[in-house]
Amino acid sequence: MSLIWIVNILSVFFLCVFFAGIVIPQILLIAFRRRLFDKPDERKIHQCVVPRLGGMAFKPVVFFSFILLLAINVSTGHDELQKEIGAEALPLAYAFCAIIMLYLVGIADDLIGVRYRAKFFIQIVCGIMLVAGGVELSDLHGMLFIHSMPFWVSIPLTIFVTVFIINAINLIDGIDGLASGLCSIAFLFYGLTFIWFHQYLYAMLAFATLGVLIPFYYYNVFGKAEKGRKIFMGDTGSLTIGIMLCFLSMQVSHLSATASPHHVNPFVMAFAPLLVPCFDVVRVYLHRVKNGKNPFLPDKNHIHHKLLAIGMRQRTAMVSIVLTSTVLTFLNILLSAYINSNLLLCMDIVLWTTANILITKKIHRLAKIR
Repeated sequence: MSLIWIVNILSVFFLCVFFAGIVIPQILLIAFRRRLFDKPDERKIHQCVVPRLGGMAFKPVVFFSFILLLAINVSTGHDELQKEIGAEALPLAYAFCAIIMLYLVGIADDLIGVRYRAKFFIQIVCGIMLVAGGVELSDLHGMLFIHSMPFWVSIPLTIFVTVFIINAINLIDGIDGLASGLCSIAFLFYGLTFIWFHQYLYAMLAFATLGVLIPFYYYNVFGKAEKGRKIFMGDTGSLTIGIMLCFLSMQVSHLSATASPHHVNPFVMAFAPLLVPCFDVVRVYLHRVKNGKNPFLPDKNHIHHKLLAIGMRQRTAMVSIVLTSTVLTFLNILLSAYINSNLLLCMDIVLWTTANILITKKIHRLAKIR
C-alpha cells in the first residue's frame, strides 16, 4: 500500500468527520427555526420533538470531500486517484446517480411524506442502475450451492437484494445510534476489506461514509433533545446509507477468494456485516404476514423493540445489538475460510432464531407477572 493511498484514505475520512461536524449543527439550527420535527406518537420512543434531517448532511459531505481530495491530488501532481476513478467510471457514475435519486426521495419523505409504493419504485430503479453499472450478484461463491449465474437470474436477484438491503437499513433505524452504529461497523469492515484486496478507491468511499456517521452518531446518541442538540437521520440518511451499503457489498462480492491470504469467502465478507438488519427485517415481515397484517406498514416488533420490552434501556439495547453484529461479522468472515458458507448460514439462522425465541419467552413471562 503506497503512501499516497494511506494519505488519501485518512484524509477523506477526517475531512468527512470535520465537514459533517460543521454541517449537522447548521441543519439542527434550520430545523428548529422552520419547525421541521419528528413528532412523538404511540409508535415512536422519543418523547420530545426531534429534527429528522441529519441524513441531509451525509452524501453532500461525502461527495464534496471526495471531489476536493481529487482536486488536491491533481493539483499536486498525483494522478493515482484520478486513474482509479477513470477505471471505475461506469459503476461509480451509476451508483452516484442512484444515491442522488434516493437522496431527493428521502428529503421529500422527511419533509412532506412519500408513499411506500413510490419509494419501492425508486428503489427498483436504483437497483437497475447498479446493474447497468456492472454491479450485480453474478456469483454467490457457493452460497446456497450456487456459483456463477446467467444474467436473467443475476439481474432480478441484484434488484431484489438492493431493495431488500435499503429497506432493512431503513427499518432498523428505530432507536438512538442503532442504524448509524450498525452501518459504521459495516463500513469499517468494508473499508478494511478493500484495503486488504488493494481496492483503495472503494476503501476511500467506505471510510468517507464512516466519517460522516461519526459526528451524526454523537448528536443522535449523546445530544439532548430538550436542549435542541439531538437529531435523527430520517429517510434521507437511511436510504442513502442503504444504497451505499448495497453498492459496496456487491463490489466486495466481486473479489476473488484466491486473492485472500486465507481464502475467505467473498460472499460472506460482502453480507456478514448486514446480517442483523437483514435477519431482523425477514423475521418482522414473516411475523406480520403470519398475523394477517400489512407487511409494509410499521409496528413495534423489531429486535430493538423486543429488547426494550424486556426492560433494557435504549442505549443498552443499541450497544448489545451493535456488539452482536460486530461479533457475528468477525466470526463469519473468520470461519468462512474453514467452514462451508451454507453451514455458516444455517448456524447464523439457528443462533438468531434461538435468541429471538428466548427474548419472546421472557417478554411473555414479564407480561404474566404484570
